[in-house]
Amino acid sequence: MFKWLAKRSQTKRKARDLYGAVEAQARNPAFYKGLGVADTPVGRYELIALHLILAINRLGQPDVADENLRRETLETFVTDLDDAMREFGVGHPTVPKHVKRAAGGVYARNESYLAALAQPGNRDLERVLVENVYQTQKDGPEQRLAAYVRSAVTFLKAQPADALRSGIIAFPTVEQHP
Repeated sequence: MFKWLAKRSQTKRKARDLYGAVEAQARNPAFYKGLGVADTPVGRYELIALHLILAINRLGQPDVADENLRRETLETFVTDLDDAMREFGVGHPTVPKHVKRAAGGVYARNESYLAALAQPGNRDLERVLVENVYQTQKDGPEQRLAAYVRSAVTFLKAQPADALRSGIIAFPTVEQHP
């Protein structure tokens, strides 16, 4: 009778595992030291959003196709945003507004990243990375970050669907793109 509850609990655990891997990858110092991403709350948010987008899009591909896990992973992100904003001292009544704006930013970025990744070459992807991650022309790091993003897409695609559905995800090393 309570199988649905146990299944939902398992999905939440898997989502937390996936999101933990996303967050760990986004915190890799190589992004900040080697690829010139600003080590600020905004820079960290942008890298979490980028890796979350890569992960949820992989979860949506036909061989994996786990919509519940995708949704729970996004909900885990939103909960993390809420917690982080409260830790940063954002006023209690304004937290939901800030969380809504930040979560909406992921959806907007998802569209722009997917459109850029659909184009041949990296010019569009570099432009989107400059707009989102760097927020100014960096002349160089965005090219290396674009190469990393392309390799991450390939790396994620090669991961077994069963592992992903189990909450296990891995990203390529950043150090290969300095």
